[in-house]
Amino acid sequence: MPEVKIEIGGKEFAVACQDGEEQYLRDAAAMLDREARGLVTQIGRMPESRMLLMAGLMLADRTAAYEQKAAAAEEKLARQERLIEEMEAMPAPEPERVEVAVIPSQVTDTLAELAARAEAIAALAEERSAG
Repeated sequence: MPEVKIEIGGKEFAVACQDGEEQYLRDAAAMLDREARGLVTQIGRMPESRMLLMAGLMLADRTAAYEQKAAAAEEKLARQERLIEEMEAMPAPEPERVEVAVIPSQVTDTLAELAARAEAIAALAEERSAG
């Protein structure tokens, strides 16, 4: 079982941990050290046990707030998943019927003839204005 030396609030401790958990221990000790150093900066010297207690309580308070946020997020996610399941269970909507007006062939023929005449008139106008 490895032993890791950590420093919290300016005091060194030797702590044993499971193989492979050394970095987790160092990270946790760094968090506790930040809190402890903040206390020492604000309050000054205090007994080691009080410093560790206060730093631990501050971390526990922060952790409780994160747990509440995580629980709220999990509940919101569960509501969204239920809503998705309900929507997926709904039958597909009936396709909307759209009526498209049918233009009689006489109208399209007449429009094509008018377009041809307009092009002929435009060509004639260009010819006369150029010459």
